[in-house]
Amino acid sequence: MTVRVRRALVAVTAVALSAALAGPAGAAGPAAGQGGHEATRQAMKAAVEDGVPGVTATARDARGTWSATEGVGDVRTGEPRSARDRYRVGSITKTFVATVLLQLEAEGRLSLDDTVEKWLPGVVRGNGHDGSRITLRQLLNHTSGISNYTADEDFGRRYFLKDGFFEHRYDTLSPEDLVGIAMSHKPDFEPGTSWNYSNTNYVLAGLVIEKATGRPYGEEVRRRVIAPLDLDATSVPGTRVTVPRPSSRAYSKLSETTTGPTYDVTRLNPSLAYAAGEMISNSSDLNRFYTALFRGRLLPAKQLAEMTDTVPLDKDNAYGLGLQRTRLSCGVNVWGHGGGIHGSISDAVTTRDGRHSLAFNFNGDWSGDTAAVIEAEYCGSR
Repeated sequence: MTVRVRRALVAVTAVALSAALAGPAGAAGPAAGQGGHEATRQAMKAAVEDGVPGVTATARDARGTWSATEGVGDVRTGEPRSARDRYRVGSITKTFVATVLLQLEAEGRLSLDDTVEKWLPGVVRGNGHDGSRITLRQLLNHTSGISNYTADEDFGRRYFLKDGFFEHRYDTLSPEDLVGIAMSHKPDFEPGTSWNYSNTNYVLAGLVIEKATGRPYGEEVRRRVIAPLDLDATSVPGTRVTVPRPSSRAYSKLSETTTGPTYDVTRLNPSLAYAAGEMISNSSDLNRFYTALFRGRLLPAKQLAEMTDTVPLDKDNAYGLGLQRTRLSCGVNVWGHGGGIHGSISDAVTTRDGRHSLAFNFNGDWSGDTAAVIEAEYCGSR
């Protein structure tokens, strides 16, 4: 994975909602052109001009649903991207996981003030980590201080860079393996004293769901979120290495630079991300999910208030429980999450009332400006 994708998966760039050749451009999906969205289309074109192979996006607002694509889904054949493309959503998975934990709290099956040690005895221990001093809430809002396993240098060489990736792309990693990598490092800070994005937090959250329900976290996501909302394009792949059709190819430089050869990285075992970022969806499903979440279809008011209780990151950004709030240049606040995994950079956001949502994907991980697409949709002239 490139530096850019590592930033997207690790979310080092907290000031953005994601880490984040030319072929038939401007291919439009259902209701294309409805309401304009010309600024958004131009931002998508700019991403392709910057080197992203292709972009697919869908927005929903009071005027209806608008979808558009730019660039290609397959650089070999020139096949364009589709508005219905399924793609790996990376850390957008975190909002689904946080939603399930909050549902379990609403049912009285756990408290977010429970310690990690209560649910996962002995798992968070070593090099100064102590699960008895960390709460489930601190996992979800990234104030636990737990080391981020994806920042481990050996892990990076093995799974993010070219030689390691092609040797290990089909490896199956258990969540315990991932936590073990984190435990080999010292904590980033004392629990509750600062903020740092750590994928390990959500690996642990997935394990807590399994412990509390007796079922894998993916099964609970399907039962509690995917099925009730009829998210037909959304899945928790586990160890499945393919992306269901319709879908495009995913591309990466697999290096620490943004230059050099481009590689097809579509096929990989997503167990390396587990509950921190393994899910697959499409733009329409993501819009439906975030709209339903903010309109109260998934959580009681108390839990939704907890989810949107944020830790400030800077003057324009704050992080809640599996959600980020960003204040855009025009004063609009959007809520959602970004995600990156090999060859795939995605964002999904909505307004607090759920009335205006946007989800999109780049099928390349080394270029393009996701923040510009969001700004264009909500602040550009449409």
